[in-house]
Amino acid sequence: MSQFYIYQDVKRCIGCFSCESHCKTKNNLPVGPRFCQIIPVGPKLVNNLPRIANIFMPCFHCENPWCVAACPTGAMQKRPKDGIVFVDQALCVGCKSCITACPWGTPQWDPETGKAVKCDYCMDRVDQGLKPACVAKCITQCLHFGDASEKTKTARERFARAIAEL
Repeated sequence: MSQFYIYQDVKRCIGCFSCESHCKTKNNLPVGPRFCQIIPVGPKLVNNLPRIANIFMPCFHCENPWCVAACPTGAMQKRPKDGIVFVDQALCVGCKSCITACPWGTPQWDPETGKAVKCDYCMDRVDQGLKPACVAKCITQCLHFGDASEKTKTARERFARAIAEL
């Protein structure tokens, strides 16, 4: 797992897709590939009212990423210092092995370059001490970026509090 994690406070997300828009702008992505995605779930009745949850789906930067193992050229890499998984565009030949290997559908095809692309947590920004574009530009501040152990602990605590309130 990466040293970093993006945590979503689902209750704050309004499904505005600003995370996706700012990600596409920052990474100069054409129509098609989406490094992060908002997946609407529902509607379903909650207290007899229709509700939709908007789930943020980024790359999980896996401990043992299948996309890295499947890449025949070494273009798909994992940084040793922090576990961020990224594509070295100079080495990518566009074989799509990484796309096929990822169970989450994270690596995607860029039709303009003919190569695979994926979320790298805006590692250029992270290296400067900044948050990824999707987190920095989230208008409801429902996305949080930081140390994986800290963010997962926060998520577990919020879940426990919500259960206790029932």
